[in-house]
Amino acid sequence: MTPFWQYWIKATCLTLGLLGLILAGGAIDATAGPARLYFQMIGSPEQLDLNPHMQVTLGVLGGVCIGWSITFFATFQAAHALHGEAAAKVWRLTLLGLTAWYIVDSSLSVATGFWPNAAVNTLFFASLVYPIFRAGVLKPA
Repeated sequence: MTPFWQYWIKATCLTLGLLGLILAGGAIDATAGPARLYFQMIGSPEQLDLNPHMQVTLGVLGGVCIGWSITFFATFQAAHALHGEAAAKVWRLTLLGLTAWYIVDSSLSVATGFWPNAAVNTLFFASLVYPIFRAGVLKPA
């Protein structure tokens, strides 16, 4: 994988971690401003209702995004350190996991009327999947 795509994936992981911090901040009234702004930016027509259920949901989603960003970064580092079939297997499993997440999350987002989340998912999915295909890491070297 070229240095450009390595940097690209690292930047995507960092972006996901920052989104996680924004979402987690929505769990507390004093730090909810960025979460409110995020939901306005992705087209939520209503003011974000920070009731206790939404606060815990944002806290959990934020934690998942932060954890996922670190996990994907670690997976990227491990796959990059491996060679041949071992590396290709890690990339294929990573692609499978990303695809499973994308299909479930985006389908349910559209089905529940929150299509802007599916649009954000598509950008994130493409930002990770395109480099994987472009770099040719799915085939053993």
